[in-house]
Amino acid sequence: MYAPAIRIVPRMRILFVAPYLPSPPRFGGQRRLDGLMRGLAQRHQVSVLAFNKFDPYADASLDATREYCEHVATVREHDLESDGTRKRWLQARSLISKSSFEGLLARGRLEFQAKLRTLLANRTFDVIQVEFAQMGTYDFGPGRQASSPILVLDEHNIEFDLARRSADTSESLPRRAYQEINWRKLRTEEESFWSKCHGVVVTSPRDHDLLTSIDTSVQAAVVPNGVDVQAFQPTPVPPEPNRILFFGAINYFPNQDGLIHFLDNTFPLVLQQRPEASLWIVGPGARKPVIARQNKNIVIAGFVDDLSEEIDKASVVIAPLRVGGGTRLKIVEAMAKGKAIVSTHIGAEGIDLVHEEHALLADDPADFARQIERVLSDPALARRLGEAARKLAVERYSWQAIVAQLEAFYERLRQSVDADRARHNFNARN
Repeated sequence: MYAPAIRIVPRMRILFVAPYLPSPPRFGGQRRLDGLMRGLAQRHQVSVLAFNKFDPYADASLDATREYCEHVATVREHDLESDGTRKRWLQARSLISKSSFEGLLARGRLEFQAKLRTLLANRTFDVIQVEFAQMGTYDFGPGRQASSPILVLDEHNIEFDLARRSADTSESLPRRAYQEINWRKLRTEEESFWSKCHGVVVTSPRDHDLLTSIDTSVQAAVVPNGVDVQAFQPTPVPPEPNRILFFGAINYFPNQDGLIHFLDNTFPLVLQQRPEASLWIVGPGARKPVIARQNKNIVIAGFVDDLSEEIDKASVVIAPLRVGGGTRLKIVEAMAKGKAIVSTHIGAEGIDLVHEEHALLADDPADFARQIERVLSDPALARRLGEAARKLAVERYSWQAIVAQLEAFYERLRQSVDADRARHNFNARN
């Protein structure tokens, strides 16, 4: 799954189309975008068209992205997460529509389609990379025709599969019913966009196998999530004893679901053995269900300017996810920092972590609590796991290695398109 680049590819003009700007990264999806785009910009001309929310980070996002992008185009977006009434109305409307909620939301953003059309008419690109399947709702032109730019979808997760898994684990009957309806619509829309792309990038072997089992005509490649192994390095400063860290966007459903399940079922077992233990929750978007559980042992730090410092302070990093797709950036970042990690198997899915070698894996609350206690009570174990995880991160998950895999996939697709064009020209002459 980790094929080396087949040769140095020529300089390309690459357009990223994304639901948000990549920099400075504040959550997982941005971290992937930032890593890929910065890496590609070292050898290629990179541009981006993205939404930019009305929030305190809007201007900083523009400035940071312009540092390495040749052209940055944005469409201002209202923050739907802060407008619960509009979001619920769109979700209700989607129940009586043939379209998913995500599809309705994208189609309602006419200004974005207009700006995309103008950009494609006035600039030439060799590759258009679309981030997330829901952005495939927009019109990118003639699709797989040989004369068009190579069209690539970057599937951070296979979206319908993530929604299906969410439905399976949700304890809310209305949410479960909604997801059961919505994921089927997502699948139809997602498969339709696959058929228009020259290639699809996924972040885990599981997602690769799922995609290719559904559509054997799709050219797909695994390009996992990575980490800046220079920025995320182990520190000689010892961690704070008994400090447990969970980090990520808390308003992302898999994170919120896993965190609440951990708080209700696992953390009390940790406190029985270690009453002085503290759980630090770092990341934006904590909502009432999480905030309501805060107490003297549970600290909700919210968004922090320097995530690296928070990881340094932790004695153990946890990923208690029950729902997921793709791979978790929180895992590879903790690996690069040389931290002991305790995760569910779903949390570690798609990453080459071996239980007892690079991390400790457990799914049952009692077992998960037991693995945390092992790390907290045995600094030598924590050090051994962290050193092995760091080594794996450097060898396999550095952005330099990841970007090389993406370039190799672009080259593979270009050769395929050139071969199709040659066959077309031969048939036209004969």
